[in-house]
This record gives sequence, structure tokens and C-alpha cells, in this order.
Amino acid sequence: MTEATNRSILVVGGGMSGLSAAVEAAEAGCHVYIVEKEPYLGGRVARMNKYFPKLCPPYCGLEINFRRIKTNPLIRFFTLSEVVAISGEPGNYTVRVRENPRYVNEKCTACGKCEEAATTTISNPFNYGIDTVKAIYLPNDFAFPFRYVLDPSVIGTEEAEKIKSACPYGAIDLDMQPREFELVVSAIIWATGWQPYDAEKILYYGFGKNPDVITNVMMERYASPDGPTAGQIIQPSTGQPAKKVAFVQCAGSRDENHLPYCSGVCCLASLKQATYVLEQYEDAQVCIYYIDIRALGRYEDFYNRVKEDSRVSFIKGKAGEIRRTESGKTMVQAENQITGEITREEYDLVVLATGMVPTTAVDKPPVDIPADENGFLLETNGNIGIIPAGCVKRPVDVAACVQDATAAALKALQLTARR
Repeated sequence: MTEATNRSILVVGGGMSGLSAAVEAAEAGCHVYIVEKEPYLGGRVARMNKYFPKLCPPYCGLEINFRRIKTNPLIRFFTLSEVVAISGEPGNYTVRVRENPRYVNEKCTACGKCEEAATTTISNPFNYGIDTVKAIYLPNDFAFPFRYVLDPSVIGTEEAEKIKSACPYGAIDLDMQPREFELVVSAIIWATGWQPYDAEKILYYGFGKNPDVITNVMMERYASPDGPTAGQIIQPSTGQPAKKVAFVQCAGSRDENHLPYCSGVCCLASLKQATYVLEQYEDAQVCIYYIDIRALGRYEDFYNRVKEDSRVSFIKGKAGEIRRTESGKTMVQAENQITGEITREEYDLVVLATGMVPTTAVDKPPVDIPADENGFLLETNGNIGIIPAGCVKRPVDVAACVQDATAAALKALQLTARR
């Protein structure tokens, strides 16, 4: 299969940056292809509970973009797909794409009969492994496309046949195979986003061994109404309400042994998540351990609003050790840089503010794109046809991602106009 048009753009990544770039380019009259490795569009924004500073749900922005995609015939998207090869030059690229099987076709109505027939469970990737799902599952309640996906681990088993038989619409196709096809495009927008830094590498924080130490992305899922606890913020080890919560800033960031840079959004994310706890429990106690709070410009008002709550305290000092105590609580030890005091305080839950790692630091594009020492892509005049956008360029928040994606779309449109 080869797709070709006179004016076409490929967007790699279906998160907020990719979606924004795609709809902007398509609404300017350009054919657009979106390639996304997950079985749904929306990226990490789809896993969030709320945006800051307005604290509205992310589906507000995603729903608008999904509607724009549905109603625009110039946009085609491929989920469970990846770019495996790129050749050509600006204005004329040939891109090879591999589409992995979903084992569920377009006849799916998401009725759930297949899920009822399944017995095997797998770790739930949408909830960062906090809970499990059946081997055939709907990726999330707001999934786009709204279609089930079958985990390949059960292919070839009796269970797979049972799942197929349970579908009244003939939507289960166990014979699906990976397929490869080519796209001919004028420009490529690389918007594959970011992933959280692996907190298990920070040995002195105990993540992975102490269930009551979680990361900031996991906290978003705990607080989400469609999350593993239906929005209840709990102590994972007991299931009891987590009313006393510590947020540990720069968990692995600004550290030459881990991430040497600041991700910029972590302070605001923790301030936002502090409001989750405060809203849920009137007798909550929140403590934020920080090096310095970075809430610039219009975000300073948000910081001051959280800071003024008497239930919130701040300790200027990086947590040196986090360990589980005999009482079943989790103790955070830190040196208060203002008083010089060594503090040791026990909490129900400790949230690590891990930094943002560009996906390009781990999963490199199959073409030579300049990058810095941390894997962030660089824009150069020598490679104008492959345009980085969003968090593959630098750590940024959702609003900045949308702005950067619009700029990337404009650059890509200039290349299509030259054909």
C-alpha cells in the first residue's frame, strides 16, 4: 500500500502536540496522516485528571480535537503503528509504517461481551500498572477510536476462541497480521512526547518496593474518577484514605546522576495534586519538599492560592531518604535549608515529582535528527523537513505544546506549498 498526495503531512504521535498540529494543518487544506503507537489517541493528556491552573478535565480539549478529526476527511490516523523507515528529502519523503494487529475490527460497538468472556488479566497500561484489565479491553472510557483491543498474549489459545464467539457482531479477527505500507509526504512533524523518569533508579526513595511511594503520573490516575480507585486518593498498602501526603520535588531531576535538567512543570503539577487531596479531605495535611518553586508568570497566582491554605506546608530541602516505618507509614527525611534542621516526618502517601524524558532519548527516530545530550530534538536549517514539536524539543506544559504544534504545522505547510 502506498499513499501519495500532492500536499500531505505526516504527524508522528497522537498526543496533544500531534493532534493540534494535525487539525491545524488539515483545516488549512492539507492531507494529514497521524501515526500513533498506542491503541488510542490523546497521549498522556488522556491520563490526566485535571489541567492547571483552571483545574478542568483534559477531555474538554481532547473532545474538541477528536470532533475536528471525525469531521475532517483530510485526516487519516493509524493506531498501534510506528514509523520504521524514512527516506527522501524535504518536500518529498517516503515513510514506511508498520501497523500492528488490534485483533478487533471496525464492527466493534464496545458492548463489552468479549470482555465478559475473558479470564486472563494483564497490567493496565493506561493506569501505569496500578491495576489490571482483562486481556481484551477498552483502553479507557474516553478512548478514540472507541474500540476494544485484544492483547496478543492470548492469541492461539482456547480463551481467544471463546472471546471471539462471545462477540455478536463479528468484530473479533484473530487472523489479523502486522502490515507495512508507505506514505509519501512533503513534511514530517515528530511529536512523540515524553515519558516519566524511571523512579526505581532513585534507590534511596524506595519506589517499587514501598507501595505507598508513587509517582506524579500515578497520582493523576488515583485522583481521576475513571481511575483504579474511582477518584479516591488512598494509601495503596491499606486502601485507607491518604490524608497526610508528601510531595517530593525534583525526584531525580537537577541531579547529574539522573536528569541534569529541570522539567519546568513538576512544581505546578504537585501544587495541582495538592488541591486534589485538600478538596477530598477537610482534615488533610500536605507537605511539599522543594529546592525552589518554579511557577512563573500567570502561574504565580495559582502557587499563592495553594500556599495560602493552612493545611499546606513547605520545606525547602531535597528529601534525602524515604523509607517505610514499623508503624506502616512512610517517613521522609530532609534537611530544612532555612532552619538547618533535619526533619523526619511520617506520611500516608509520598508522591515523587519525577521529570519528563523525551521519548526520543529512548526510542530514536529511524532517521538522523540532531539531538542534545538529553535526547531532546534540535531544529536546524539543515533538516527543515522533519519538524520536532512539543515535549520532544523541551519539557513544556499542555498550553505550550499546543502553541508549539501550531508553529510546527505552519512550517510543514510551507513545505507542502513548495511542491
